[in-house]
Amino acid sequence: MRQTKRIMVIFGTRPEAIKLGPLVLALKKDRAFETFVVTTAQHREMLDQVLEQFGIRPDVDLNLMKSNQTLEQVTAAVVNKISRLIKLRAPNLVIVQGDTTTTMASALAAFYNQRKVAHVEAGLRSFDKYNPFPEEINRKVTSLVADFKFVPTTRARKNLLAENVPGDKIFVVGNTVIDALQWIARKRYTFADPTLRRIYHDHKRLILVTAHRRENHGRPLESICDAIINIARQHEVNVVYPVHYNPNVRAVVYKKFKKIRNVFLTDPLDYLPFVFLLKRAYLILTDSGGIQEEAPTFGVPVLVLRQTTERPEAIEAGTARLVGTDAESVYEQSRRLLVNRRAYRAMANVANPFGNGRSANAIVHILRKHHEEL
Repeated sequence: MRQTKRIMVIFGTRPEAIKLGPLVLALKKDRAFETFVVTTAQHREMLDQVLEQFGIRPDVDLNLMKSNQTLEQVTAAVVNKISRLIKLRAPNLVIVQGDTTTTMASALAAFYNQRKVAHVEAGLRSFDKYNPFPEEINRKVTSLVADFKFVPTTRARKNLLAENVPGDKIFVVGNTVIDALQWIARKRYTFADPTLRRIYHDHKRLILVTAHRRENHGRPLESICDAIINIARQHEVNVVYPVHYNPNVRAVVYKKFKKIRNVFLTDPLDYLPFVFLLKRAYLILTDSGGIQEEAPTFGVPVLVLRQTTERPEAIEAGTARLVGTDAESVYEQSRRLLVNRRAYRAMANVANPFGNGRSANAIVHILRKHHEEL
């Protein structure tokens, strides 16, 4: 009988929890592995919402969240705390996801303790180390130390091969976010918030906005808001904007939209209501990476409020378009999709290039196959 292998799954933010949730559930069903979950709580409030939806209770909650913490502080805290935990629990494998500071610092901690690392959603590249910041360097550092690279697409695989990563360490599995999305979308839901419930059933087209990235703080975010104001004033739409808790975001957004009646600001939403708004949306404006992957499942076009994207598959497939943060560009590209049905259908009627909802099981299968290496 094979020895049970101990797997430590680490995450700290809401997107990480969403994408690792299906994998945690799949691992816990498999007797070949003893799986325990660690959260750094890099994003406290938003993280807890997702864990509740998946029914996951962390085995260890490091609760490292502090107001206005710097990247240096987060990195140091994660490396120190995760290193101590690895020494205590002695996992055979540490699993991290994506490109957050928690991801990079946890991978480093595992490397310092000579533990194997699996990187879920490896191989994404924008080829600009400051855009997105600090994610581009976070994911490259993680890839350097990872023993298993689980990539979402063949393009991501090619990115790693170009960096001289051995091909037998790279596994194309799709993106686990599609697993999560399909699992959540099958649930029934009625909005508790009467405003969101009314908007959900309103005849007006819904534009869903998320904008909070560090590189968009300041003037870029102000410019994005100016474009949304013009859209809201000149078109018969409802705009819903769940606003990140970061004070650099909230100060700008709440000031800008104070008097715009058809722009509705909310606190960050639980994953379940967010998915239902995503399904209902006509158009999405976002600087998020994950939404570029999720929206095509529901046939919703995405305008990406960034200068670059590490998900060019969405651009090439036609499900998303890079529009930057210039107010005129954001407005004109939005207007085009609101008035030109042919242009809209060209983006909406495209298959999702990021997966089929079976990524978590594919990862578990690969880990079972490599059981003796762990």
